[in-house]
Amino acid sequence: MSFKDQISANAGYMRELRKAMPETFAGFMELQKAATVDNALSRKQKEFVALGIAVAIRCEGCILSHVAALVKAGATREELVDVLGMSVQMAGGPGLSYAAKALAIFDELTAEG
Repeated sequence: MSFKDQISANAGYMRELRKAMPETFAGFMELQKAATVDNALSRKQKEFVALGIAVAIRCEGCILSHVAALVKAGATREELVDVLGMSVQMAGGPGLSYAAKALAIFDELTAEG
C-alpha cells in the first residue's frame, strides 16, 4: 500500500472515529485549530515540531498526517531531513526507522507524476 493510500485509509478511520465520538473529536479539532494558528511560530514550523514528536514517540499515523501537512505547507526535503535528524537525536536508534519512513512518505508525496 502506498503512503498516499495509507493517508487516505487513515482519514477514513478518523471519519469513523468522529462518528463514534463526535463531541470528543470536535473538542480535539478545536484544540488542533488553536494550536496550529500562526503566532510566534508559523504553522509550518509547528508542523515540524509535531513531526519531530511523532517520530520520537513512534506514531505512524501522526507521521503520515504531519508529513502530508508539511508538503502542503511548502516544506523542503532539506528542512524535513534537518528536523528528522533532531528527531533521531531525541528518539535514539528506533527513531532512525521512523525518520526513514517519514522521508519516504515525503519523497512519495512530492514525486512528480
